[in-house]
Amino acid sequence: MDFKQYTNQSGFYDELLTPKNRARPGFTELTNFLKKSSLKELKERQHNAELAIRTMGITFTVYSEGENIDRNWPFDIIPRMIRQKEWEHIEKGLEQRLMALNLFITDIYNDEKILKDKRVPRDLLRSSKDYRKECEGIKPLYNTWAHICGSDLVRGGDGTMYVLEDNLRVPSGVSYMLENRKISKQVLPELFEMYDILPMDDYPTNLFDTLSSISPRPLDYPEVVVLTPGTYNSAYFEHSFLAQRMGAELLEGPDLIVGDDDCVYMKTVEGLSRVDVIYRRIDDMFLDPEVFDKNSMLGVPGLMRAWRKGNVALANAPGAGVADDKLVYTYVPEMIRYYLGEEPILPNVPSFICSNDLHRQHVLTNIENLVVKPANESGGYGMYIGPRESKRRTAEMKRLIKANPRNYIAQPIIDLSTVPTLCENAIEARHVDLRPFILQGNKTTISAGGLTRVALVKGSLIVNSSQGGGSKDTWIIADRQAT
Repeated sequence: MDFKQYTNQSGFYDELLTPKNRARPGFTELTNFLKKSSLKELKERQHNAELAIRTMGITFTVYSEGENIDRNWPFDIIPRMIRQKEWEHIEKGLEQRLMALNLFITDIYNDEKILKDKRVPRDLLRSSKDYRKECEGIKPLYNTWAHICGSDLVRGGDGTMYVLEDNLRVPSGVSYMLENRKISKQVLPELFEMYDILPMDDYPTNLFDTLSSISPRPLDYPEVVVLTPGTYNSAYFEHSFLAQRMGAELLEGPDLIVGDDDCVYMKTVEGLSRVDVIYRRIDDMFLDPEVFDKNSMLGVPGLMRAWRKGNVALANAPGAGVADDKLVYTYVPEMIRYYLGEEPILPNVPSFICSNDLHRQHVLTNIENLVVKPANESGGYGMYIGPRESKRRTAEMKRLIKANPRNYIAQPIIDLSTVPTLCENAIEARHVDLRPFILQGNKTTISAGGLTRVALVKGSLIVNSSQGGGSKDTWIIADRQAT
C-alpha cells in the first residue's frame, strides 16, 4: 500500500506521523508494516478480526425507535500506540484525580468542608440529580465511593492530553478493551513480535482484588457477585464477561435477598449463601425499591439498609454519580488543590457553566463555535457541535439553555488527535479518544492503556459506538524500544 496517501490533516495532531509525515519516535515499525502491506492484505486481516468478533459473540446493544438491536462490536485492526514515558505521566494524573474525587464525595456526604469553605458552590450539589440524601453520613471503607472509574481523555492540537469527563457511576467498556487485545494478537502477530507491549489482561484479577479489599468480612476469598439488570441491558455482554473472568456469580435482583440480620444472601440450590461484595451494574434509582424507585423490579429490597450497616460492600457506591455531573467536573482541578495540596497533573478542557450569568451570555453569543453538553447525559446524546449544526438546531439549543441553564456546560471545540484507520479504499486519519480504567480500594491500579474509541465517519468527532463509532486496541510501548 502506498502509505504516502496517509498524511497529517491540517490543524490536527496525528499520533503516528509528524507534520513532516515521518513516523513519531518508537512507531517506525508500524509505519513500515503499513507501507509493506497491500490494501487487500489489510482487508483480509480486518475480515478475520470481524469473523472472530462474530464467533466470540462480542456485541453491544443499540436502542433505536423502541427496539433493542444487537450489533457486532466495531473494531479497527490498526492499533493506537502510546509511549510508556507519556503513559506513566497519564497514570499519575489519573490516580491523583480519582483520589481527589473520592475525597470530595466523602466530604459532601459528611463534613461538607469544601462547601463551607466556598470552594465549590453548595447549590451545585443540591441541584444535581445524582446527589443522594440517602447517602449522607456514610463513610465507605478507605473513603472510596468510586472503586471503578473510566475517565475519558482527548489529545488536543498541541499534543496535550486533556480529561474530557469522568465516569463514576457504572463505567463500561473494559470488556471490549480486553477483547480488542485478544483479537489484535490473532490478526497482527508480527507486530507483537516487533514491539514490547505492556499487558492488560490482568484487569479481571485486579478488579477482583479491588472488590475483595472492600469486603466487610476479612476472608481470603469473599463472596463477590456481579449484579446485572439482565440480558436486555446494552452492556450485558460486559457483565457476563467480567463475572466469568473473575469467577464471580452473575445475578439479577430476584437472585438476592436481605435477611432479618440485614445481611445480603444469594439464593442457591443448597439454600441461602451470604454475599460480601456486589459489583453493581444497575443505576442508583433501581437499586433498592425501599429507598429509591418503588416500582423497580431490578434491585434488591433492603440493600441500602444492609450497605449502611456495613454488612455488604457496593461498588460503585450509591451516590458516587454526583461526581459524574459535568458541572462538578469543572471543579475537579480545585478539588485536587483543596484536598491534596497539589496542582492537577492532567488538565481539564476549559469549560463554561451555563448557570453562571457571564458564562451563559458568552455561550449564547458564541454558541456556533462551541460544543454544548447536557450535564448528566452520556453516550454523546444531546450534544451540540456548533459549526456542524443547522440554524434551527442552534435556535433550539439556545432555548434549552435559557430554560434550564443548570443542565448545560459549553466547551471550545477540541481538535481531537487522529490515528490511521483502515477505511473502505485506503488508510485514513480518524479522530479518537481514550477511556482508561482506574481501580481504587486498598490500593490503586490502572489498566495499561484503555479503550480507544474512534470516529469511523470521516470528519466526525463522535466516537461513541451507539452513534457510529468504533474501537481500537491501545498499545503502551515500553520505552526501551521506543527510541
